[in-house]
Amino acid sequence: MPKVAKWLGNTLEGLFASKFPLMTVINTEYITPFVKKICFQGDVSGMDFQIGYAIIIRVSDTEYRNYTVSYSDTEKGVVEIIVHLHGEAPGSRFMHALTTGEQIRISAPRGMKQYNPSVRQHVIIGDETSLGLAYSFLDAVKYKQHDCHFYLELDKENSAVPGLLGLDNYTVFPKNGTFQNESSVASLPVFHLDMWQDSNFVLTGNARSIQTVKRVLKQKNFRGRVLAKAYWMEGKVGL
Repeated sequence: MPKVAKWLGNTLEGLFASKFPLMTVINTEYITPFVKKICFQGDVSGMDFQIGYAIIIRVSDTEYRNYTVSYSDTEKGVVEIIVHLHGEAPGSRFMHALTTGEQIRISAPRGMKQYNPSVRQHVIIGDETSLGLAYSFLDAVKYKQHDCHFYLELDKENSAVPGLLGLDNYTVFPKNGTFQNESSVASLPVFHLDMWQDSNFVLTGNARSIQTVKRVLKQKNFRGRVLAKAYWMEGKVGL
C-alpha cells in the first residue's frame, strides 16, 4: 500500500496494533552516503521472518514503503534493514532522518520466500535495493556450505558496499544497463558453467532488468527455479 489517507493509516495502526509493533531505533550506520543500515528493537515475538520477507514502514502521514529485512532475531526483538537513499523521495528522506532513540511502527513481515535450503546453488541478481536481501542470505548459505554468487549493478559510490557488508563471491557492474541487455546478461559466467545449471535465481531490483534476465534464463533452459520480485520501476512510485 504505497499511499493511504492519513486518517485510515491512523485507524489501521490503532485497530491492529499487534500487527504494527512499536520499534525503537537502536543503531544506524551509513555504509556510504547513499546506503544506510538501520536496526530496530521491539516486541516481534511470534512473527515469522523468512529470507526475502519485507516489512511495511510509514514514511509520511500518507505514504508507506516496503523494506526487505536484512537480519532478524525474534528472541532479542531485533530487526535490521539496509536502505538505498536515492534522491528526495519520501522513503529516502524519512530513512535519512532516522536517528537512534526514535520510535516507529513496522508491519508484520510478509512476502515470498527467496531461499530454499535444499538447493545448493543460488544466484542473486539486483542493485542497491537488493543489498538487504543479499545480506540476508549470508548466514544461511554459510551454515549449509552452499554456493552463492551475487551479481550487483551499483552506482560507483556504492561499489564497495558488498565487500563492506561481508558478502563473498560477488561481482559488481557499473549501472549502465548491463542487466537490461540480453547479450550482456548471457555473457555472465554462471550461464556457461555446468555447476550453476540447477541454481535458484533470485531476481530483485529494477523491473526491466528482471524481465531481461528472465528471458535469458528461458532461452538457456536453466533447470532451477526463478524467484523474481521487482522493487522499483522507472516512472512508478511506491512499487
